[in-house]
Amino acid sequence: MVESAKRSLDYCKQNFGPYPHRHFRILEFPRYEKFALATPGTIPYSENIGFIARVRPDDPEDLDYPYFVTAHEVAHQWWAYQVAGGHAQGMTMLTESLAEYTALMVMEKRYGPQAMKRFLAHELRDYLTGRAAEPKAELPLALNELQMYIHYHKGSLVFYALREYIGEDRVNAALAAFRDEFAYKPPPLPTSRDLVARLREVTPPEYAYLIEDMFETITLYDNKVLEATSEPLADGKHRVRFKVAARKLKADGLGVETEAPLADYIDVGVFAAPGPGDYEVGATLWQERRKFTAGEMELDVVVDGPPHRVGIDARNLLIDRNPKDNTAAL
Repeated sequence: MVESAKRSLDYCKQNFGPYPHRHFRILEFPRYEKFALATPGTIPYSENIGFIARVRPDDPEDLDYPYFVTAHEVAHQWWAYQVAGGHAQGMTMLTESLAEYTALMVMEKRYGPQAMKRFLAHELRDYLTGRAAEPKAELPLALNELQMYIHYHKGSLVFYALREYIGEDRVNAALAAFRDEFAYKPPPLPTSRDLVARLREVTPPEYAYLIEDMFETITLYDNKVLEATSEPLADGKHRVRFKVAARKLKADGLGVETEAPLADYIDVGVFAAPGPGDYEVGATLWQERRKFTAGEMELDVVVDGPPHRVGIDARNLLIDRNPKDNTAAL
């Protein structure tokens, strides 16, 4: 928890702006409740999600949640207590989603991208579970109305994916500019539209569609591997042939879906067998981001080592209700 606090403070200061206090402290309270809460300079923190937590690094399904929760609450020293959104649709995207993104960046630098794939698999599951149980209507991320499965779980997925597509420097530059414009300012307070506009400014033209898909609509994918074969070649190389399919859908608040035209960039790759600490797939032997304009694509590549699996969007950057068929064993 101490390490996470230090690294989170450093990350936020370097990327978003100065820390406004002379102290930072974590306050333990008994496990009558199970949460942590950010206040200016201080985090009240339940003992059972931090102080007496037992994280099992040898368990592939376990997560270092004290590290993540601490980073999330540190991030609120910027996203809530420097920039506060107006009481409007999407308000919590400016606090909770940005705190989730910040915590993901800090955690990735500590544990690496394989740990993030495991964490984001949990986030995807919780988002899909939440939308299935929605009692009224699901809203896009930028218009959500205090819907936790959207601003926490979908927010994590969306901001991490945007970072992967356009780069951490661009995302953080937009967030820093947003903070500089609105920190400690009197009303009118910013809304999610102000942040979306900043993100749109830094997004390259080929990825402009992502802003609408991720923030302004409910966009789903059905990506899968259809078939895959490999054969050994000389010098330890292998030839891999595989076919993948991609499908894009738009949903309304009640879950009614319509097919959307494809003009999307999606990662395809070949992966080695997973090693210790890997999640589902091992090291990347070959990966490219291809533009899909038709439903299916055939690929034929030569890799240097023995392949184990192939995949389309193997890291599950896009919201797919059946992520397990995104990869297939050879």
